[in-house]
Amino acid sequence: MQFSSTLIQGTLIKRYKRFLADVQLTDGSIVIAHCPNTGAMTGCAEPGWKVWLSPSNNPKRKLLYTWEVVLTDQLHWIGINTHKANALVKEAIQDNKISELVGYQNLRAEVKFGEENSRIDFLLTDPEEAECYVEVKSVTLLDNNAGYFPDAKTLRGQKHLRELRHIVSQGKRAILFFCVQHSGIQSVQVAKHIDPDYAKELKQAMLSGVQILCYDCKINSEKIYINQSLPFYS
Repeated sequence: MQFSSTLIQGTLIKRYKRFLADVQLTDGSIVIAHCPNTGAMTGCAEPGWKVWLSPSNNPKRKLLYTWEVVLTDQLHWIGINTHKANALVKEAIQDNKISELVGYQNLRAEVKFGEENSRIDFLLTDPEEAECYVEVKSVTLLDNNAGYFPDAKTLRGQKHLRELRHIVSQGKRAILFFCVQHSGIQSVQVAKHIDPDYAKELKQAMLSGVQILCYDCKINSEKIYINQSLPFYS
């Protein structure tokens, strides 16, 4: 996925109020950028790191910049925009880059499903296959080469796991897809130390037949795309 416009480089001053970030551009000016990430962003938002912003041509937007990627002092690239995860996975499925999800004729996004008023990120269908429900999660929390999810307690994430279990009980296929937007992550684990309830729900989901897929991304200031499968350790 190419970024829709040339990204603008700057230096992070601080992230605050979850959705805001002060960035000093290379010309010395300081702008407030939208931070499209509701997570804790632990290890992803250190002052002084290089960041890249996408500009908006919409004069009605309150914030004219969106924070897209960051380069850490260890030279790791991180995709900050969690909304990109779904687009990345969709592109990879359509390009047959996810071997476990090849062969479905139709893909629909944001489909209502389940018993708790949920929406699935992707529903894959084919006349010859059982329906396949794909829930996407973005992973950026790094610790000793491993990526962890979630990076904060998530009741919403627990609900999604219950919904996926229900899908499997109906004889359909359910996938939890971890989209790793951090070049330093080499494997993925559930963050039991952050959200033990999520870890319990995930264990039950796996025992029920929910499948786990983990793929990393290649990231730079020009493009980002799904790259290769990573191991998952529960």
